[in-house]
Amino acid sequence: MINSKIRYSEFIKSEAKRLGFLSCGISKAGFLEAEAPRLENWLKKQMNGQMSYMENNFDKRLDPTLLVEDAKSVVSLLLNYYPSEFQNQDSYKISKYAYGQDYHYVIKEKLKELLFSIQSNIGDVSGRAFVDSAPVLDKAWAAKSGLGWIGKNSNLITQKVGSFYFIAELIIDLDLDYDHATTDHCGSCTACLDACPTQAIVAPYVVDGSKCISYFTIELKDNIPTEMKGKFNDWAFGCDVCQDVCPWNRFSQPHNEPLLNANSELLSMSKKDWLEITEETFKKVFKDSPLKRSKFDGIKRNVNFLK
Repeated sequence: MINSKIRYSEFIKSEAKRLGFLSCGISKAGFLEAEAPRLENWLKKQMNGQMSYMENNFDKRLDPTLLVEDAKSVVSLLLNYYPSEFQNQDSYKISKYAYGQDYHYVIKEKLKELLFSIQSNIGDVSGRAFVDSAPVLDKAWAAKSGLGWIGKNSNLITQKVGSFYFIAELIIDLDLDYDHATTDHCGSCTACLDACPTQAIVAPYVVDGSKCISYFTIELKDNIPTEMKGKFNDWAFGCDVCQDVCPWNRFSQPHNEPLLNANSELLSMSKKDWLEITEETFKKVFKDSPLKRSKFDGIKRNVNFLK
């Protein structure tokens, strides 16, 4: 039995690598004891802003066995999205993760193939794939399975890799060989806290989501508060500042997933192009992009706020 657990785990990791994932870690499904008080406190302080969905399914968010019947293992996967090309200097900025096609679809296909491969080679295994789409604490599970540590900017960080990657999970009803958490390597560094344009990192390891540029430009449906004027550093969709300044990201290497390659029209856009963009052009350029989440009106609101 022990040997089969090791064999199955090695197979899953080799398949994850074949499918283009950066790394794969496995942990035992169960209640996230350390996360419970943290999440409760974060919600109590209303650091989720208008993201009311964060308050839903509190128990399921902390325990995947309530989410997936007979869950035994959480398989955490990282997919690199660091680009090889960057936006025009004279442009309103969007987060690097949004340069290519919407990651939800890209990763979901890979997860479906991984689950199919597990079922074909191991047998009757049931489970569900998750890509930032259900009450799963991605970063906590990835850290638990040794893929990195949660840094002072609340992102998962990995030595020799950095943090420019997506996190996804397969939660399955198969006992496996489990990995162990790694250690924290932030040390005395406060680069992310010092650089955050809106002081959203209110303390080491604590991000007030309701103060984050990503929140204002993507999640917030109302007008952006006037007191934020001049603080966005030209970010029109998301923000990468706390990752850009992180010393571990000097190790970032460009990804090799064609579907995440930067849209050439996006890269060449100037501030003038953003301000003059029509709905027709927006739909054409950002047809399969994460920017669709903010919709045309949201992007127009953001760039008008920046000018």
